Amino acid sequence: MKIESPAFKNNEFIPPKYTCDGENINPPLIISDVPEDAKSLVLIVDDPDAPMGTWVHWTIWNISPDTKEIKEDSCPPGAVEGMTDSGRPGYSGPCPPYGTHRYFFKLFALDTTLDLNASSRVADIEHKMEENIVAKAQLVGLYRRR
Repeated sequence: MKIESPAFKNNEFIPPKYTCDGENINPPLIISDVPEDAKSLVLIVDDPDAPMGTWVHWTIWNISPDTKEIKEDSCPPGAVEGMTDSGRPGYSGPCPPYGTHRYFFKLFALDTTLDLNASSRVADIEHKMEENIVAKAQLVGLYRRR
């Protein structure tokens, strides 16, 4: 399984458009080679370099395994966006206080769907999916505020 973006390559800088210095919208993502036995996909975007510990920027679950792309500034139909560390659901782009941070776009294929409500946080999602992961992929983007 693979996750890529036409906006930036793995371990390269995320364009400002997708951060708090720009439009603060999610970058386009391309998904490929999803296992045939997958029933749903989960996307977790986080920053392990945040000063107070890992900061969650976006969670989406129950993404159809047939999804080939997540368009810029969108959530796949039927998927659920959870709470971020910004205190609201949806995408919250990179906005590091200092230095270059790494942003992990982690994609998981599950053999089930998740029964969670939109107020769920990353710990709830990880707990529900832990026994059901059939494949993983990740894309890392970098960002440094100007």
